[in-house]
Amino acid sequence: MDEHDHRVDDDGVSAADRERSDRVEESLLEDEADDAERAHDEIQDRQERGEGHAEHGNRDHGGGHDHGGGHGDHGGGMHEGHETMFRRRFFVSTLLSIPVLLYSEALQTWLGFSVPAFPGSEWINPVFAVIVFAYGGVPFLEMAVPELRDRAPGMMTLISMAITVAFGYSLASVVVPTEAAFFWELVTLIDIMLLGHWIEMRSVRRASSALDELAKLMPDTAERITDDGETEEVPASELEAEDLVLVRPGASVPADGVVEEGDSDVNESMITGESMAVAKEPGDEVIGGTINGDGSLRVRISATGEETTLAGIMRLVEEAQSSESKTQALADRAAGWLFYVALGAAVVTAVAWTIATGFDSAVIERVVTVLVIACPHALGLAIPLVVAINTSLAARNGMLVRDRIAMEQARTLDTVVFDKTGTLTEGEQGVVDIATVDGVSEDEALALAATVEGDSEHMIARAIREAADERGLETRPATDFEALKGRGVRATVDGAALRAAGVSRGDEPRDGERVSVGGPNLLAELEGDVPATLEQFAERAGENAQTVVYLVREGERSEPSDRASREERPIAAVALADVIRPESYRVVDALHELGLEVAMLTGDSEDVAHAVAADLGIDTVFAEVLPEDKDAKITELRERGKAVAMVGDGVNDAPALARADIGVAIGSGTDVAVQSAEIVLVQNDPMDVVRLVKLSRASYRKMQQNLVWAAGYNVFALPLAAGILAPIGVLLSPAVGALLMSLSTVIVAINAQFLRRVDLSVPSLPGVSASGEPRPAD
Repeated sequence: MDEHDHRVDDDGVSAADRERSDRVEESLLEDEADDAERAHDEIQDRQERGEGHAEHGNRDHGGGHDHGGGHGDHGGGMHEGHETMFRRRFFVSTLLSIPVLLYSEALQTWLGFSVPAFPGSEWINPVFAVIVFAYGGVPFLEMAVPELRDRAPGMMTLISMAITVAFGYSLASVVVPTEAAFFWELVTLIDIMLLGHWIEMRSVRRASSALDELAKLMPDTAERITDDGETEEVPASELEAEDLVLVRPGASVPADGVVEEGDSDVNESMITGESMAVAKEPGDEVIGGTINGDGSLRVRISATGEETTLAGIMRLVEEAQSSESKTQALADRAAGWLFYVALGAAVVTAVAWTIATGFDSAVIERVVTVLVIACPHALGLAIPLVVAINTSLAARNGMLVRDRIAMEQARTLDTVVFDKTGTLTEGEQGVVDIATVDGVSEDEALALAATVEGDSEHMIARAIREAADERGLETRPATDFEALKGRGVRATVDGAALRAAGVSRGDEPRDGERVSVGGPNLLAELEGDVPATLEQFAERAGENAQTVVYLVREGERSEPSDRASREERPIAAVALADVIRPESYRVVDALHELGLEVAMLTGDSEDVAHAVAADLGIDTVFAEVLPEDKDAKITELRERGKAVAMVGDGVNDAPALARADIGVAIGSGTDVAVQSAEIVLVQNDPMDVVRLVKLSRASYRKMQQNLVWAAGYNVFALPLAAGILAPIGVLLSPAVGALLMSLSTVIVAINAQFLRRVDLSVPSLPGVSASGEPRPAD
C-alpha cells in the first residue's frame, strides 16, 4: 500500500534508492554470465517441458511470466539469481580466505599453531586478500554508489568504507612496514557480509519455493467432457469457465470448480496445509492443483487463469517479496549513523593522537583501526537471519504475508476487529438448545424432528438433521410429507418411528399419526395452550436472538373440520442460531491474554450481535452496519488512537480490511477481501491471528536484540580503538578489535536461532484452556 511505502521512505529508504540498488544488483548478475545463462536455460527448459507450466501454470495461474521461472524481472527469479550470486561469491571468497587465515600471524599467536614458510609465502596474504576483495568486496562498493550519490549512506556505504580502508592500509603495509596489517580482518568481513546477503535472498526466495512446487503439480492436460458425454484430452490452458471435466482417482484437479457429480476425498494440503483429506460431494468447491482421492469427480470449471486460487496465492507471494522490512530499514539507518560516527571518531582520533604524540605511522594505524572496526560483521546478519526464520515459521503456520511491514506492525496492535458471520461463527444455522415436556428426552425429540424434516431442504431442516447425526440418533422415513407455507412441515410418522424416538404412548393407530415441526405461526392453529416450560424457553431464546421451532404431535388422525377431536400438543421446542466456531472462544481469550481489545463488526441486528459478543466476551460491538459503512467504523477506532487489525472473509469486508492498519483475510481464494488484506490466513483459522501477533512480537524482539548486540559492539569498541583509555595503558589493538567483532557476530547468529523456539501453539498462555467445547452462539 502507498501508506506503507511512505513509511518506509520515512525510515530512510526511498523507492529511488531501492530501485537503484536493484539496478546495481542486476548489473552484478550480468557479471555472473554462467549463472545467468544457466538460469535462463533452466527457465526455457521448464517452459518447454511444461514443468513450470509456462502456458497455464505460470501465465494463467500465476499472473503471466512473473510467476513462471522468475516473476519477471523483479520477482522470485531475480531473488533466485541474487541468491545464486551471493552464494557463489560467499563460498569462493571463503575458500580463498583460508590461506589468509592460516598465514595470519595474529591468529597463529592466539590459537598456538604455525604453518610452514616457504619462499614467497609472505605474499600469500596480500595476493589472496586482493582476489577476495576484487571478487567478493567490489559488489558492495558498487551497491554503495547510489547511497553516496544521494548522500544517504547506509549499510553498503559502511561496509565499503571498512573494506576499502582495510584493503588500502593492508596493501600499504606490504610496502611500508607497519605494526600490523588487516588482511584476515578484511577477508572475514567480506565473507560474513556475503553470507548475510545470501541468507536474506534465500529467505525471500524460499517464501515462494513451496508455491513453485505447487505450480509444478498443476496438470498439463485435462479430460474435458463433450456435449455427447465423451471425454477429450485437452491442454489445461484451453479450459474455460463452465467446461465440465472428469477428474479420475489420483489425478490433479486442473482448475478451480464445483463438483457436479461424484463423491471423493481430495487432498488440499498443498493449499491449506491441512493433512486430512477433505470429503467432496456435488455442490462442493475444489481447488486447482489439489489431488483427487479414490472417487471419480465431474467438475464444472468456475475459474481459470489468474482467477484461480493458486494464481491469487502466487500474487500474494510476489507482493510480499516486493515489500520492504521496516526493521531492515532501521538497520540501514543505524549503518548510516555509524558511518558518520566512525568518520567523526576517526577525525577526533587523528587530531588527538597527533597533538599527543605527533603524526606518525602509529596515528595512521589508530585511525584505520577505528574505521575498520566501525563496521560490525553482526550488523549485516542482524536482520536477515531473523527474517529468514520468521518467514519459515509464518509459512509453517499457514500465514501468507503480503507486506512484511504488516508482520512487524502486528506487534503494535491494541485492537482486533472481527467480522461475525463466517469468521467468528460458522455462517449457518445450528441447533443450540432443546426443551421438552411430557417426559420426552432431548434425544427423543431431536430424532423425531429429524424424521419429520427428512424431505425438507430448508436450512432449519438441515440444521436439525445435522444435529441428530452428530448425536448418532436413528431416524426413520416419514410419509405424506407436506410443506406448510409460512408455518413449517408436517409428515405422518408410523408407530415404529414413534417407539424408536421414545415418544410412543402405545395406543397410536397402525398407520401412525401426524407430527409437525414449525415456528410460532404453526402454534396459531393449536386449540390448546403451549406448555409454560416451552413458553419460558422461547422467551429466553428470543432474548438471545435465537430462532425457535416447535415439535407438535397431533394425535389420532381425523377430518380437518373436526377440530374438537384433534389432539395438538407441542412436546418440544428447538432453538437455532448461527453457531459460534469452537475456536472463537479461545481466540478472544488468547487475545485478551496478549493485552488486546477485541471488537466485532456485523450487519446483524443489535440483539444477535450483543448476544454473540456477550457469549464470547468481546469488548466492543458494531451492529447493523451496512457494508459501505464498515470502513467508517474502522476509521472511528483509528481516530481514537487505536492500532487496528480487521479480520474478515467476504467481499463486504474489503473496505474495512483496506482501511485498517493491518487487514487479515480468512481464506485463500481470489475474493476481493484477500486482495484488500496484507495477511492471509490460509487455513481459515481465526486462531492464526493470535499466532500472528505472537510471532510478530517475538521476531521484533529478536531483531532489536540483534541490533543492540551489533551496535553495542561499536559503542564499546570505537572509544577503545580511538585510545580513550590509553592514558591508563588500555589500548585496543586491531587484533583484539577483530576478535570482538567476530564474537558479536556469533552472538547475533545464536540469538536469531532462538526464534525457532518461540511457542506459537495456542494455547500457550495463562488462563487459556487447551481445548474448547463447542458452545452455541446466542
